Order: sequence, then structure tokens, then C-alpha cells
Amino acid sequence: MGPSSYHPKMMMKMILCAYTQSVFSGRKIEALTKDSIRMMWLTQSYQPSYRTINRFRVNPLVNALLRECFVQFRSQLVTEQLIDEEAIFIDGTKIEANANKYTFVWRKSIDNFDEKLTEKSNVLYDELVKNTIIPEIKRESANELSVTELGQIEEHLAQVVEKFTEKIEQEEDGTTRKSIRSKRKVPKKIRKLFHDFKERKLAYQKHRQILGQRNSYSRTDPDATFMRMKDDHMKNGQLKAGYNLQIATNSQYILGYDLFSNPTDTRTLRPFLTTLKERFFELPAYIVADAGYGGEENYQAVLEDHERTPLITYAMYYKEQKKKFKQNPFLPANWPYQELEDTFLCPNERKMNFRNYSIRTDKYGFKRYLKRYECEDCSNCPLRSQCTKAKSDKNREIQKNMNWEYFKATIQQLLSEEETGKLYRQRKIDVEPAFGHLKACLGFTRFSVRGKQQTHNEIGFALMAVNLRKYKLSTLENKKDSSNNLKNRRPKILFTIFSLLFYGSWDLCPKLFNYLFFDTFLFLCICNCCNTCNKYTYERD
Repeated sequence: MGPSSYHPKMMMKMILCAYTQSVFSGRKIEALTKDSIRMMWLTQSYQPSYRTINRFRVNPLVNALLRECFVQFRSQLVTEQLIDEEAIFIDGTKIEANANKYTFVWRKSIDNFDEKLTEKSNVLYDELVKNTIIPEIKRESANELSVTELGQIEEHLAQVVEKFTEKIEQEEDGTTRKSIRSKRKVPKKIRKLFHDFKERKLAYQKHRQILGQRNSYSRTDPDATFMRMKDDHMKNGQLKAGYNLQIATNSQYILGYDLFSNPTDTRTLRPFLTTLKERFFELPAYIVADAGYGGEENYQAVLEDHERTPLITYAMYYKEQKKKFKQNPFLPANWPYQELEDTFLCPNERKMNFRNYSIRTDKYGFKRYLKRYECEDCSNCPLRSQCTKAKSDKNREIQKNMNWEYFKATIQQLLSEEETGKLYRQRKIDVEPAFGHLKACLGFTRFSVRGKQQTHNEIGFALMAVNLRKYKLSTLENKKDSSNNLKNRRPKILFTIFSLLFYGSWDLCPKLFNYLFFDTFLFLCICNCCNTCNKYTYERD
């Protein structure tokens, strides 16, 4: 039957306690259960092995427990009025994966190798058919041989080689045998080539399946993507395998999180908002983020899909506010628009007439609807050299995305108002410190597990540890001055020593234990409270 299992609550408390002390290794957590009095109290003197600890924190079922911890933690913060429900602040950072630096697979390399393989296999196949070494096969495409077709060619060549082998075995004359053997060399060599082509083709297909929409991945951790990290010690722009962590905060508390394999923040906002809504909490009135999230697709998602107000700048927002930009007469953004005639006036006061509509679809399938305008006549214009670089026989053309212009005007109006502008300026002091607490204070800069599911669990423990440390600091600030604390601490310490020596029990009051060692919320989230004696009890296996 084996020994009984440890209770998940005890395992959660143990791992969260270790992460708050910047201990992330399974072996070191095991050592804490034997050396740390705090850990002994939490585990009730149980000592799980590092294998048990590692298996627990990568278990898929732990993801639901972590989500529930974040939900309960937010409810506790709202009850204590430590956060408001008016807005959330979103940002992302890259964390290095537990992967080798030189196990990269690049999409461009796969495409180049596959293109050369296709070209070489087509040439060889044409020569084989031309020399009547093998019969012609039915092809699905005239440009490329599929894996099945490469296998058929290999089988035909194997039959040719087998026929030559039979002739060699039947022939008794040595000179004739040598002549047949020399004829067999060519199809035998080409058969090996086509076998290699087939294996490589299968490998390229597998690489593309793992890549998905990404441009790279690591063989050590296929879910990790090579990204440009900020801590570039060599100063050569070296890429490292990592994950893109997205968090939502309020008052520097992390309320929700998710991991993504794509390095840019622009493509993460829509799925991240969906994750927050479905798994953590109802979205507040304002979604605040920096210019990395500014885009037509994201504005449309926040305004129309979620019906919330985006306080998100776009890439050119600050540049457009400068005097130099506004006074540049050659920028189409500064040209007067005549709504009735649907025309723009260029710096030489010539009309830019509407020409046609066009649709631009990006590689992710998002469509942008554009209106194209062309100047009525750019010939003999004294400002032509300053206005356009087009050829002398062509007029100046511009294109306008009216949907994008509407979103830009909306954002400019929102950020110019006092209340919403103040809320956006709060972003820097709200979400950025959370990453500082995670990386600098907690020391979590690299994952110790591999795979997206496993790393998602580990970052959940780390972020909850950041919240607990932050919560502890906020509760300490509300206490009395240090002199009063020192006076009140002495009898509690004496009571603790007396309880340990006289009763020999770890079953202390949780408030006393919080005062001495750890955080109150850790017990509120993952312990059962007995109302009769106001002490925490633990379910035994």
C-alpha cells in the first residue's frame, strides 16, 4: 500500500513559506523542514522529500489551488480596503527559462533548409525518371515532394537495388559481378539520400508543429521562446529562452497573472484579459497599460468586447504632443480635413481626393480597413521635395485608418482629463514595483522547472510569495511605534518559550505565530479554522 499522502494544505503552506524566504530548490525546501522552526510548525514535524515537493508543485491540479489563493487574497484585500476596484494596471516582463542557451531552433533556418531539400529532391527525382531508373509517380504538387511521395521513391529505389543484388548472387563470373556491383552503387546511394530526405522532412514538420506562430523554441524546453532579456551582460543582444509574464496589479498587489510564449506584449493583452475575467475576477472600469499594448486590435477588444475604458497610450502618443510635431506642415496628421468633400489639404493647399478603399490583413488574421487619398496634382509644386519622395511622374498618396484615428482621439481625450490622466500616471508606481519585488527582493529571475504548465505553477507560488511579503509590510506599517511593539513582544516571547517547554506542543495561537514568524493571510487562505477554540487544525492523512 505504501505510506499515506501529505495533505495539499500542508504542502502549499510549506512551499509558500519557502518561496517567501527566496528558497526555490526542492532539496533546500526539504532541508528547511529539518532546520527551520517555522517550517516544522507549518508541517507539524512532517518532512516530505524533495521528490515529493517537486512532484507537488508541478502537478496540474495545483493550478486550481493557486487560482483560489489569488481569488481569496483579493477578497481579503477588498475587505480590508487595501485596494480599490476602480482599475487594474497591466504590464509584462521576461523571465529566463530553465533551458540551455544553445538549443535553439529558428523558423527561418527550418524554412531555408526545407527549401534547399525540396529543390535537391526535385532535381534527383527528375533525373531518375529521365534515366528510367524508377517509374513516374503521382504527385500532389508539382513544386514539392511530400513525405509519402519520398517514401514511394525510396521503395522504388529499394526494388531496383534488390534486383541488382539478385543478379550478383546468380552470377558466377567475378568480372560480371563487379560490373553489376558498380551499377548498383548509384541507386543504392540515391536511396539513402531519399531516406535522409524523408527523415528530414518529418523533422521539419515536427519543428513547425512545435513552433506554431512563434519564430523560435528551445529543444530543452519546447514551450520557451528565445527573447531579448534586459540583463544582457555581454551587451551583444544575445537571445535567451524565456517566458513572457503578464500581471495585473492594484496598490502593488498582484491580482492575476498568466504566462505566454510570445515575446511582445501587444499580442498578449486580449488573451490575458480573457484569463482574468474567466479565472480571477470581473474586470474593473479602467484597464491601464503602457504604450507596448497600444494598438487597434487591443483598443477594439477593451472597448467593444469587454466594454471597459482603456487608459493605454500608443507608440506615437508622446511624440504627437510635442510642439515640433504639431508645427510640422508636411505630416498628414496636421493637414486640415474637409468632411463634406472627404478631402485633405496639403501644405500647398491642393486637395487630396479620396481614391479607393483597401483592406490590410496581418499574419494573425486581423483586418484593417484603409482609405487611400491622392493629390490632385503634384506637378510644378515648389514643396514637392519636402513633401514626398515619390517619383516625379506620380502624385503624393496617403492612407488613413479611420477606426484607428477614432481610437487615438479617444485615448487623447481620456488622458487629457484630470481624473483619468492621474490614474494613468499611477501605473508607474503600481505595476513596476511588483517586478522589482519579484526579481530584486525575492530573487526570482529564472525558472527551475520546464514546460509551460510547470512554469505556470512555479510563477504562481512566486507571485503569491510577493503578495504575502507585501501584505506583511503593510500590516507592520499599521502597528504602533517600535517602542510599544518591543514592550508587547516580551511577554509573548516568554509565553511561547513556556508553551514549548511545558506543553511540548507546536499548537500555538495563530496570531502569536504570525507576530513572531509568518503572515496571517497564509493561514486564512490554506488552513481550516476551528471556531470553538480559535485555533487552526490540520487534516491528517
